[in-house]
Amino acid sequence: MDEELAGALKKFQKELSAGTVSLALLSVLGRSRQPMYGYQIAKRLEEAGEGVLAGKQSALYPVLRNLEAAALLASEVEPSVSGPPRRYYRVTKLGREVLRAWTAAWCATRDSVDRILEGEL
Repeated sequence: MDEELAGALKKFQKELSAGTVSLALLSVLGRSRQPMYGYQIAKRLEEAGEGVLAGKQSALYPVLRNLEAAALLASEVEPSVSGPPRRYYRVTKLGREVLRAWTAAWCATRDSVDRILEGEL
């Protein structure tokens, strides 16, 4: 891939990931039966493929803090037997409502873009 194409792709991926990381994080935590800490969440996202975090686990933590500041997540710090204390996150009631709304918006957007890309318009 030439440098110009690589640059354009990197810029597109950065812009695309801005909202999708928040949606993916809320979804992972919303489906979990237990609160999760950052590394667990990152591993779950990696299992889904490279598209969401694209190998940048450090990008996860600012998004978690932003979601918590918006009252969509709550967290608690708990001691760990294998290292430093861990911050465990869970989705709040408001977070679940927002997740439903964001999921509907994502599906509508995805379906619309898919139709355009497939030449149906």
